[in-house]
Amino acid sequence: MNCKITRNAAKVLQKELEKEENRDLKLRVLVTHAHGDHAHYGLDLDKPGENDEIVSTDKNIDVLLDRSEPLLDGVKIDYLYFPQEGFVITNPSKGNHGDH
Repeated sequence: MNCKITRNAAKVLQKELEKEENRDLKLRVLVTHAHGDHAHYGLDLDKPGENDEIVSTDKNIDVLLDRSEPLLDGVKIDYLYFPQEGFVITNPSKGNHGDH
């Protein structure tokens, strides 16, 4: 499985992961709602489960992805400051570019 994190997202995520209360947790990307051929995604901090794959990214952040959810393979995590500040999670490899 693959996951891409942009530089902006990595800066925000790293600050959260460095907090003492999150020391033993990893970033999890999850499908919050799926319909048709695409999904809506969310983020959480969690410990690995038996069905998780730990994906290492080029930003030195490990991401938990559920192996049984094909819409997670190839997700991209970005953080935008405009028009609204926040995370944007898409999956270009599955045709989901966030334009919906």
